[in-house]
Amino acid sequence: MDLENLIKDTFTAHEPDAPDSDQVLAAARRRLDRKRAVVNLPLAAGAGVVLLVLAAVAVVALNRPAHDDQVATGAARTSGPPTVEAPVEAGIADLTMPFSLGWLPPGKADYLARRINTGGSAAEPDKPVYGGEYMLTVTSGRQVLLVDVQEMRTMPIEQASFKSGPGRPVTIGGRAGVESSHSGGPGGYEVYLTHPDGGSLYVNVAAQPGSTAAEQQLIDAGRRVAENVTFPGKTTVTPAFSLGKLPDGLRMCAFDVEKGPSGPRTGYSVGTCGTRPAIQVHSAESAQVSGTAGQPVQGHATRYLDENGYRTVWILKAVHGAPIAVAGSRPQEELYAVADHLVLPQ
Repeated sequence: MDLENLIKDTFTAHEPDAPDSDQVLAAARRRLDRKRAVVNLPLAAGAGVVLLVLAAVAVVALNRPAHDDQVATGAARTSGPPTVEAPVEAGIADLTMPFSLGWLPPGKADYLARRINTGGSAAEPDKPVYGGEYMLTVTSGRQVLLVDVQEMRTMPIEQASFKSGPGRPVTIGGRAGVESSHSGGPGGYEVYLTHPDGGSLYVNVAAQPGSTAAEQQLIDAGRRVAENVTFPGKTTVTPAFSLGKLPDGLRMCAFDVEKGPSGPRTGYSVGTCGTRPAIQVHSAESAQVSGTAGQPVQGHATRYLDENGYRTVWILKAVHGAPIAVAGSRPQEELYAVADHLVLPQ
């Protein structure tokens, strides 16, 4: 089953039944908090972990398949995964996920997609290893399931840990792995499968707090999601804006794309990818803007704030009336250099 068509058909059929946006956003924030405490721990094993945390959920519009060997970015080709520069005149460039989902539990799916650099591998510490993640909230009637599918490229299945206690060996879709031995608890069903390029693929299906699901339902759904993950990825997501040409030595290390009732939101981490990125570029809220008047950027007024060396350039009304923040402990001129080359919606 093709995820791109699956999601589009689901959105079209169930658009009038979309859950309350405040409840969806609250659920997403709880999930991100939970994942920072549990799932992201194995990622810290990689050198220079990069995680882009934008506490929101989104209805992500999946677009045409991209070339298997391309990742849209504003940087030149490096020693990491293949990249494609996004020229300003080409418009906002789609971003490629590293794997695709072939099946989801039936219902209305709301989710965000992100791709992160988890640092170098033990064999090549200076070469970034990228991982992708889908976080979904699937609503069917009164039941709400939380589905998380994440690459953990720096963690082998032998290091798998579970919320429910010890795991047990399993083979799904021809791939060996370890799954949770008790899936009826609050953690739901979890499985770590051997990733074709090393490390693990993690799948978690659980009932959202306040909702219920039978243990066997969670097991069946989790195994089927895991069985239908395909590599390499052909799924693309459309960000609210693109990075464009980056200053020399900098490239995109992570992205986070979400679309919801308030419109599309996007974030990027920009740096060398060998250490924590120094610049974060992300959608923001008008209420967050502070500082003094700065240099105009692409016809937009700006605000500039320096907080003990951590500097922010706010580009006002950059994306459908909302601002974009370009921030980091970098020189003011470098932040403006990034801001000047962003590809903004017309």
